[in-house]
Amino acid sequence: QVQVVESGGGLVQAGGSLTLSCTASGLTFYAMGWFRQAPGKAREGVSCLVWEYGTIYYSDSVKGRFTISRDNAKNTLYLQMTSLKPGDTAMYYCAVVKGCRREGAVKEYDVRYWGQGTQVTVSS
Repeated sequence: QVQVVESGGGLVQAGGSLTLSCTASGLTFYAMGWFRQAPGKAREGVSCLVWEYGTIYYSDSVKGRFTISRDNAKNTLYLQMTSLKPGDTAMYYCAVVKGCRREGAVKEYDVRYWGQGTQVTVSS
């Protein structure tokens, strides 16, 4: 049974930090990525990591503030978010994906499995 489970969302003040985690089980995969969807906006790719090689991609909106990483032994993906802004408020989704993209980090049409999402709220 395939499972993709996120954790770590919450409420944080602007300028603060938060780390999201995502564990995938029941499958082998090439890459994993993070998306987010703010109220009233389309879902966008945030970051992506090619598991075997460790190749990393970020969207321009988070480059320099967010860091994606992995723990191979635990099949767990992380997203460390720093210097958070109110504009980062969104539901964040982890996904197992077929590949990453140089433009925009990761696209919805590459998603194989979605996680359930975790809410991140940044107060001003």
